[in-house]
Amino acid sequence: MRGAASAVRRGGGGRAPGWRSGATGQHGGGCAQPAHQPALAQRTGGGRLPAGVLQAVHERNESQKSVLAAKVRRHFGDDLSGLTFGIWGLAFKPETDDMREAPAIVLLNELVASGARVIAYDPVAMEIARQLLPAAWFGDGTLRLAEHQYAALEGVDSLVLVTEWKPFRHPDFGAMKRMMKQPVIFDGRNQYDPAGLRPAGFTYYGIGR
Repeated sequence: MRGAASAVRRGGGGRAPGWRSGATGQHGGGCAQPAHQPALAQRTGGGRLPAGVLQAVHERNESQKSVLAAKVRRHFGDDLSGLTFGIWGLAFKPETDDMREAPAIVLLNELVASGARVIAYDPVAMEIARQLLPAAWFGDGTLRLAEHQYAALEGVDSLVLVTEWKPFRHPDFGAMKRMMKQPVIFDGRNQYDPAGLRPAGFTYYGIGR
């Protein structure tokens, strides 16, 4: 087990094969990110981006937010009762606690609506999450916020990677597999390499793969 996990973590230039430096997934970078779109839309009159283009980008981003939940249901079925999911990343992008229009919110709503419980971790957006997300989820144990990233994996049926924070790039896959009830990863950022994970015993789902 440890040997297989070490093989997953090894890679050229010190990077594990699970890490893809050019990874893209369910939310892209640049000026078309959700939090920037309202401001950009107001500037279209200045001859910048056509309103139709921005609208198309917005609609695509909104539809992409449900991709991970759809993959989860495809694997586990529509009824997620009795299942617990670990989520890494709540902010809409790294290096911010901004959760406005974050894909994690859509994912959380869809998982909870299907009967799942969730343990989530984000390096900086935890307090914002406590304020923003329904108090009832915290009250009845539907949602718990973990103290660190590995605590979000204890006994879970799956990990869902939503935001590509640096601490998530090179995880200890051996420790992850020992902690998880089922070694299933839904990689919303295409950050990990399935060629390394699958031989190590993980079931892996990326975006567009």
